[in-house]
Amino acid sequence: MSDSQTIDTYNNNVARYRDLVDGQGIPKSLPLFLDMVPAGGDLLDFGCGLGNCAHFMTQHGYKVDCIDGSREMAKAANDLFGLSVTVASFGDLDAVARYDGIWANFSLLHAAKVDFPNHIAAIHRALRPSGAFFLALKLGEGEKRDTLGRFYAYYQREELETILAAAGFSVTDVTGGSNKSMAGPMEEWIGLFCRRA
Repeated sequence: MSDSQTIDTYNNNVARYRDLVDGQGIPKSLPLFLDMVPAGGDLLDFGCGLGNCAHFMTQHGYKVDCIDGSREMAKAANDLFGLSVTVASFGDLDAVARYDGIWANFSLLHAAKVDFPNHIAAIHRALRPSGAFFLALKLGEGEKRDTLGRFYAYYQREELETILAAAGFSVTDVTGGSNKSMAGPMEEWIGLFCRRA
């Protein structure tokens, strides 16, 4: 995440975001993602927020690196779960063949569409051969800000599958649903389980 207005919104709404995340619980997609990676493997939570998912991963024996663009979210994750979150933007990912799996759950929707393929390519490079990747985004078209000022990029399934294939990923499964956002309305989303080809 590099949009300053979006980062400021998260920095200033940690408690509000925590209420939302705690109410939703651990995503059903997370155990399915963990089934795709070796037991005790090396994972990256790419845009970890408050760290709930990363904490779940560590509880199940995985070694987890965490990145988030919001310093206050990172501090809260460290305080709540003892995580060591690196405050960084999406474009800072430069690892090569380091991870068995990368979890990007409603994080890359804050990246501009023009930058999105480069982020996907960086994720591909950061994964080991046959590494797993989970990507969840909101369904729709174009880019806009919500009522809280956060930047969002919206996608359709076909558009995502084209970008993922170009980067060298195969989509092994697709999920989706609708969730309430911090801004209020219910929004449709899509989640793609991918394998590094």
